[in-house]
Amino acid sequence: MAILVFVESAEGKIKKTSVEAIAYAHAMGGPVTAIALGSVDQSELKGLGNFGAQKVLHVADEKLNQGIIQAYATVLTKAMQDENADILVMANSSLGTPLAARVATKIGASLASNIVGLPDTTSGFVVKKSIYTGKAFALIDLKNKKKVIGIRKNAAAIQQVGNAVEITPYNVTLPDSDFATKITSSEQATGEVLLPEANIVVSGGRGMKGPENWGMLEALAKTLHAATACSKPVSDMGWRPHHEHVGQTGVKVAPQLYIAVGISGAIQHLAGVNSSKYIVVINKDPEAPFFKAADYGIVGDAFEIIPKLTEAIKAAK
Repeated sequence: MAILVFVESAEGKIKKTSVEAIAYAHAMGGPVTAIALGSVDQSELKGLGNFGAQKVLHVADEKLNQGIIQAYATVLTKAMQDENADILVMANSSLGTPLAARVATKIGASLASNIVGLPDTTSGFVVKKSIYTGKAFALIDLKNKKKVIGIRKNAAAIQQVGNAVEITPYNVTLPDSDFATKITSSEQATGEVLLPEANIVVSGGRGMKGPENWGMLEALAKTLHAATACSKPVSDMGWRPHHEHVGQTGVKVAPQLYIAVGISGAIQHLAGVNSSKYIVVINKDPEAPFFKAADYGIVGDAFEIIPKLTEAIKAAK
């Protein structure tokens, strides 16, 4: 059961979600080959052995620095054939999800996305998929020999196994038709910690009363080395940039810790955060719906609680 893992990168660095995909594939038990496209730091590629990769293919074509799905699909399809891989694993992402569907179509594979755990192979190949924005799960038996799996963040624990790997150059001739789509510009989110990659997220809602009060949340986030986020009404009012909007129509996050401050907990917001491992809610309204979804809740005035919490964390460090 040979496994190929597609590794995403940004500015030469491997994304944490792709490291999780390597760990997931290693936990499945088959030999794991990672494949990275475009310009990636060699030290980053060699580091993939620490998490279970036994071989790393690198397609160092600068034309692949942008995520052109048609070209990426051509490369992965050829790599599946050349490596005689039965399974392709990748992280769910704005690139990975449509790419998985395209590759599955090309190779005639069973496809499952938003997977939350390792497959059950006792009788078939059954995966557990999150559905209805995290409100339920479905068990799906992937019957084709070839399988493409997109895993949700935190689907696998990252553990270091210490494999030594060699980076193998991998060349693929790409037709011009694969580059018929052009990315003319892109706008990157800014911040010390990017929201999709964050292990901790500090998020604010209308209870913060105005953009001038966001400094205390930014101070808490900096203390925790966390990303900042907000509810949809906050971004709609222009208090915070739209790339910080978390929810069903915004960014969906799955950090280890999500701290919601002054957010009531409408179902559209919960749909974007309910994959978080732990949720802490701070709200002065004891009837706020968010408390029903919280692992921990604090009823009180955020303007008193947040500064004290920040100072307590600094003192603990």
